[in-house]
Amino acid sequence: MVSERLTAHFVDTGWLAERLGNPLVRIVDCRYYFDGRDGYEEYRKGHIPGARYLDWTVVTVDPHDPVAYRLAPSQYIAGRLGELGIGDEHLIVGYDDEGGHFVARLWLALAYYGKADRLRILEGGWTRWVDEGRSTATDEPVWPRAAFHLPSTPVHPELVADARDVLEALASGKSVVLDVRRLSEYTGEEVRARHGGHVPGARHWFWQRSLDWDGLRMFRPPEEVRAGLAELGVTTSTPVITYCHGGVRAAHAALALARAGFRHVRVYVGSWAEWGNRDDLPRALGLPHGDGRES
Repeated sequence: MVSERLTAHFVDTGWLAERLGNPLVRIVDCRYYFDGRDGYEEYRKGHIPGARYLDWTVVTVDPHDPVAYRLAPSQYIAGRLGELGIGDEHLIVGYDDEGGHFVARLWLALAYYGKADRLRILEGGWTRWVDEGRSTATDEPVWPRAAFHLPSTPVHPELVADARDVLEALASGKSVVLDVRRLSEYTGEEVRARHGGHVPGARHWFWQRSLDWDGLRMFRPPEEVRAGLAELGVTTSTPVITYCHGGVRAAHAALALARAGFRHVRVYVGSWAEWGNRDDLPRALGLPHGDGRES
């Protein structure tokens, strides 16, 4: 059985269509881009009726942390959700257009603080909604400020890993470190920090492999995800630490693994934004499976 901390709840477009206008349902559009497009502007062009825009960098990221993109304290996250008009009584439905890529960061934050049960992830997101010809809107609803509460300390601290946890995993050999970035980032050809490369011994598994990326960006069947990871020697009982550059793709990978029945998954939220900017941590270059160079 998948542990409670890794619980994720998915809904389909028909389920959501039946609940449009329900005052206890808060729909959040989490679209975000790294290609120059603006997620909020895309939202303004069209979105699911009744949805408000949620920027994961505003809601879930600690603005005072020297390491980019790490999770914010619970009271900060709760405050941002309350400002949006999301309260304890509301069920949140999140979507984007990349198979839950950015909704996954909200899921990670809520799961970390024990509130994953307040979130529903729309399977297929905006991509599927539009493909099915469902109604869209351009108006931006106004929700009254609400009170959303999170505990002061994490309920599931074991869901998140730090650099020391990764080093311990490497030393013990009991956990698999999974790099879910592009292969060019893994090899060091593409450098986005002070140093390029990857965590020594990390296995490469691109995060989009869990999705039908060229179709409606739905999650692939759990058995396909399990089969793909089995090729790397990773089973549902293998302890796994995922990382990327800023902890977003890593969160999505953890979500995909949870959906596929993996029981022991942690997200290294600091990811390469931390590891690649520290001179005291080991790095490797080159291809996976022993073809890299230690540095």
